[in-house]
Amino acid sequence: MTTYSYLILHGWQNHRPKNHWQHWLADRLTGLSHHVTYPQLPDPDDPDLELWLTELARHLDDLPAGAERVVLAHSAAAVLWLHAAARGMPGLGVDRVLLVAPPSASVLLRHPEVARFAPPALDFTLPGRTELIAGDDDPYCPEGARTVYGDPLNIPTEIVPGGAHLDPDAGYGPWPAVLDWCLAQR
Repeated sequence: MTTYSYLILHGWQNHRPKNHWQHWLADRLTGLSHHVTYPQLPDPDDPDLELWLTELARHLDDLPAGAERVVLAHSAAAVLWLHAAARGMPGLGVDRVLLVAPPSASVLLRHPEVARFAPPALDFTLPGRTELIAGDDDPYCPEGARTVYGDPLNIPTEIVPGGAHLDPDAGYGPWPAVLDWCLAQR
């Protein structure tokens, strides 16, 4: 049986509410005896990109060795992952990554709190196996996630009809499909 170690990263203005799919997922994976790290990143209402990159590095370093290492990053954390990869940050050697509902530059740049999170030029190769999932009507990525991220990064992309931002407001508390993705041996 494959053992897994998961790092679940939240986005802007997310204080890890109990009704979010990330909380639900962390509870399910922990209940299945997997190692799960689901940290509260500093100052989620006014995040600092450099501080979040430091926290990302720290949490990646803390993942136990000997298990399949999996990262799930929602919203601004998905763009955080892209910044880390663009910079060639050490420690990104994980087995799988799921980028969930990354916001586009057009949205991030309208909000001073997260303007520095606007994505870097997508002219790099992502480490590990990376996949993208997003709603077809995400207000945080009106241009479409496949167009903005999936095609330029050449990564498998799943578009969820009516998925919006894949958050509790869109009905994503329990999300069995993401649990299935986590447990699938790919």
